[in-house]
Amino acid sequence: MKYRNLGKSGLRVSEIALGSWLTYGKSVADQTAEACIRTAYEAGINFFDTANVYEKGAAETVLGKVLKDYRRSSLVVASKVYFPMGDGPNDRGLSRKHILESCDASLKRLGMDYLDLYQCHRYDPTVPLEETLWALDDLQRQGKILYAGVSEWPADKIQEAHQIAKQHNFRPLVSNQPIYNMIERYIEVDVLPVSVANGMGQVVFSPLGQGILTGKYKTGQQVPEGSRAANSKLNSTMQKYLENELLLEAVGEIEAIAHELEITMPQLALAWILRQPGVSSAIIGASRPEQIEDNIKAVDVELTEELLLGINQILLKVSSFKPRS
Repeated sequence: MKYRNLGKSGLRVSEIALGSWLTYGKSVADQTAEACIRTAYEAGINFFDTANVYEKGAAETVLGKVLKDYRRSSLVVASKVYFPMGDGPNDRGLSRKHILESCDASLKRLGMDYLDLYQCHRYDPTVPLEETLWALDDLQRQGKILYAGVSEWPADKIQEAHQIAKQHNFRPLVSNQPIYNMIERYIEVDVLPVSVANGMGQVVFSPLGQGILTGKYKTGQQVPEGSRAANSKLNSTMQKYLENELLLEAVGEIEAIAHELEITMPQLALAWILRQPGVSSAIIGASRPEQIEDNIKAVDVELTEELLLGINQILLKVSSFKPRS
């Protein structure tokens, strides 16, 4: 495994991180989830990403039960806050009340004294940014979180947050967690430049495009049994990809490049994202340990500028297909 600084912070994270969205506490049995987490750790992954909303805390609980067996200082554990965790009016959002209470609840489920990274899962227009940043800064002063970040925030709010932090001498945000892959590239317009300018590292999710960039989905062919696309509980975000034949054809062309390089399509997609400026880590999801063993090999894949140019030429065919999740 290789490691990078999270933005301009001193925190070192593995280039490949293990996430738990749509998997642990939901579609993957706890025993299998444990095997995946242990495989990741033993392969050198130190960065584990979760969120309180993932199965209403179940993902945090599963992750915490496994990670308790490892030295805490060897781990970088991230969770998130924003989405509803109950029916009450204060059980959601980025108010000081919800942030502080949610952090305590996440720590309890994880069985940990602190989080390495705590992220605002979305921007909350109903709460003053000063209040949100004040709460995050207090959590850092208390030692309950070491660093703070955001996820899927618009560029103007990221910039505003940094200006407010400077004005009030709050600790700066160190990361942004956006969707980013070969086909979802909206952050390149303004989010990525603003993040880089403010020292924030990108911790990208869905680097394999919900599985589309694995190459398993072909034009005119049935969706493979047992795949995410075949699971009605998990495939709602994939339909826009599966219905786009031009996209699937482009993926097929890129997969041919992977074959020439004698690597898998997931390895190529991950190697590509790790070559993009400002990216600190790519979060993978895994329902089987073998997927992790395959994916982590991407850190050793070298892509020439000529090869990257060729891939981008293929991607230009679907350049207009950039829906934002």
